[in-house]
Amino acid sequence: MSTTITGTRPQTKAPGVLCLGLARIGYETRLYFRSPDTLLFTFFFPFIMLGIFTAAFSSSGNIGTNPDGTGGVSVGAYYLPGMLAAGMLLSGVQNLAVDIAGERSDGTLKRLGGTPLSPLSYFVGKIGQVFVTAILQAALLMLVARFAFNIALPSEPEKWGTFAWVFLFGVITSAFLGIALSALPRSGRSATAVVTPVVLVLQFVSGVYLQFNVLPDWMQNLASIFPLKWMAQGMRSVFLPDSFAAAEQTGSWDLIWVAAALGVWLVVGLVLSRVTFRWIRRDV
Repeated sequence: MSTTITGTRPQTKAPGVLCLGLARIGYETRLYFRSPDTLLFTFFFPFIMLGIFTAAFSSSGNIGTNPDGTGGVSVGAYYLPGMLAAGMLLSGVQNLAVDIAGERSDGTLKRLGGTPLSPLSYFVGKIGQVFVTAILQAALLMLVARFAFNIALPSEPEKWGTFAWVFLFGVITSAFLGIALSALPRSGRSATAVVTPVVLVLQFVSGVYLQFNVLPDWMQNLASIFPLKWMAQGMRSVFLPDSFAAAEQTGSWDLIWVAAALGVWLVVGLVLSRVTFRWIRRDV
């Protein structure tokens, strides 16, 4: 790996930046799966919530039934899209915001700042880890839904195409926003207390735990500002029958708006993460 020297710190060239970042993906992923707290509150949390909602509300019958009692989908099938969206948010925003804040607090980032590792390489490692864990989580969640809760999965290729780009946009956006949000906690100890309420409130107002169409208009409008609402809506378009589009704010899936909103938030997250990221807090 070739470097050029600027001042006292070696500057890694572009190919080396990418190689260092790719090399860190495996390291970051191993650290992720070695943390019981992280696994419980980011990886397995959607599984737990899907099981709770399915067990608690299945006795009330299907959701979205016709007046004659036919049609609709099971409670588990209705909540699966929201849990997939929540998984993306937890894997990116909560996981990275808490993790990076902790690394800054315990001096890990300060030590990394004295090495040839650039912020870009660090980002590649973190975002790569989010991708790996989010893919595993989504795949396992769908397997559990299919075989444990007997939830039918889409069979149309175009549905899976929609799933792919919503998932891709959602994971990248969540990862960048997680990096940006990590600058907010003043210490690793306070990170969970700062980040978790934000993530939890977003899940409640964005149609993850509550049926989005029964929320007040002002709450739906508020949720529309943030990316989780659009991630959940995109996932609902994949896993729910087209008749459920009538329950959305505009009476349709609005996939163009889903793509636009996630694209805007991706750019916002990218800019904020680069502007706010520091190896050491400025007020330390």
